[in-house]
Amino acid sequence: MAIASSFGTIRGVLFDIDDTLVDLEYAMTTALRDVSEHLLPGLDQAGWVKFGRIFTHETTHFYDRYLAGELTFNEQRLLRGRAALGHFGVELAEGEAAQAWVMEYHQRQTAYVRPFDDVQDVLDELDAAGIPYGAVSNNVHDYQRAKLDGAGLSRIKILVGTDTVGVPKPDPAIYLEGVRLLGTNPGETLYVGDNRLLDAEGGTAAGLVGVWLNRTGEVVDEFKGRQVDSLSRLLVRASTAA
Repeated sequence: MAIASSFGTIRGVLFDIDDTLVDLEYAMTTALRDVSEHLLPGLDQAGWVKFGRIFTHETTHFYDRYLAGELTFNEQRLLRGRAALGHFGVELAEGEAAQAWVMEYHQRQTAYVRPFDDVQDVLDELDAAGIPYGAVSNNVHDYQRAKLDGAGLSRIKILVGTDTVGVPKPDPAIYLEGVRLLGTNPGETLYVGDNRLLDAEGGTAAGLVGVWLNRTGEVVDEFKGRQVDSLSRLLVRASTAA
């Protein structure tokens, strides 16, 4: 079967997960505040916004080191937390206190993960049209499997993580493994994600129809590729073509 998307007829769809299907930034920043308020008493709202931004956006080089195998997942989390707290003059102690902070953050963040409002509708439409779909993520399979299931997205059966093929995005192999599992051809498969470079450009470079999910309406003059501001704008109508 095929379906008409905003970018031509397609026969399969692959999604990024974090901040594409699930609102990870909300989960992260809310959990961060929960576990850090006792360390930053009196911090105003602008301060919490800055705190969250350091952790989620300004310390991603630690996550890159995790992807490169230089750090464990919890080590990169702890380094990011230390950097955010350190900006406000707070040192997160070594040992049990640091590990307790990481574990509490993990538990709270997991509880806050939820899908965006436009996710279930687009999956319903794909199901109705008989279009296979799945997810390709720059994190390990089992961690992301638990995240999808916890967010009520267990219907997404096909999942490729960095450990599935041994490489992260934007290596073409990780996108192409998703295509293989869908049973489609790259040029007839959408790859949709919130990261302009890894998702839209990386997916396109791998031969898929890469689409930037630009929920915030960010303007990037040099980007000439495909983009939508909501998953609700991804599909046009179901096609009866076999």
